[in-house]
Amino acid sequence: MAFARRDEFVWQLQSRSLELGKRTLVMGVLNVTPDSFSDGNLFLDSKTATAYALRMFDEGADIVDIGGESTRPGRYEPVTAEEEQRRVLPVIEAVLKGRPDSVLSIDTYKASTAAMAVGAGAEIVNDISSFGWDAEMPSTCARLGCGVVLMHTRGKSAEWRDLPRLAPHEVLPLVKYELALSMRTALEARIDRSRIVLDPGYGFGKSFDENYPLLAHQDELESLGQPILAGVSRKSFLGRKLAEFHGGADAPLAARGNATIAGTVAAILAGAHIVRVHDVRPALEAARIADAVLAAV
Repeated sequence: MAFARRDEFVWQLQSRSLELGKRTLVMGVLNVTPDSFSDGNLFLDSKTATAYALRMFDEGADIVDIGGESTRPGRYEPVTAEEEQRRVLPVIEAVLKGRPDSVLSIDTYKASTAAMAVGAGAEIVNDISSFGWDAEMPSTCARLGCGVVLMHTRGKSAEWRDLPRLAPHEVLPLVKYELALSMRTALEARIDRSRIVLDPGYGFGKSFDENYPLLAHQDELESLGQPILAGVSRKSFLGRKLAEFHGGADAPLAARGNATIAGTVAAILAGAHIVRVHDVRPALEAARIADAVLAAV
């Protein structure tokens, strides 16, 4: 794979638009949950969550993605739509009160939560199921006129450890094919192409080393004709690769910062327009260097 400049897009959101491709946009992660793999229970209080969102914007985040349900592998416990909304809506409202020009994304696969979050001011619906887990989501997003992220997920969280393993050459074609099907669903629901971003879904139903051929060939997703969002931050496939430095055990979350930067830069050089990260400032600095490399191509 030779480096190549990204295609440029204008991403149409609910009330505004974002330019994609001239520079990498950084999406900060905010999990308002008790059980997320990296920051569970840290931001369950709405005041703490709001303060952290504003801090990420101060550090340079272009978007903050707010989620109220964890899909943590092996420990996934579904929550009701009502509970999810109870967690996220006060944070969305408080962030926008403090920073009215903020761009917020709601991380949900539930149509009712998407509708209420966009009604509260979120601009983007980030659906990890790629419209696969709630039949009402495509028509809801079409009606809302919001930006949409369709992320590839292979099966549900509780199934991931038992999924058949993929050979290296199988990973990218599967992701590409299934993202194309999700795109078709969105377009048939009358969601305009200008509103759609695609996410290959690192770690979601891809077991450890299956993520590396996906990252190495991520640039081939360009043929789908849409902007790409990549989220590798603190993922377990990074921790597994660092085991030799941690006595044979996966690197703990706190020790995955350097690996996250390496994976994030690789994703940008392979065509990602947006990166989803837990640590905004280091990712922003890394993205500036990767963008400079792409500008020199």
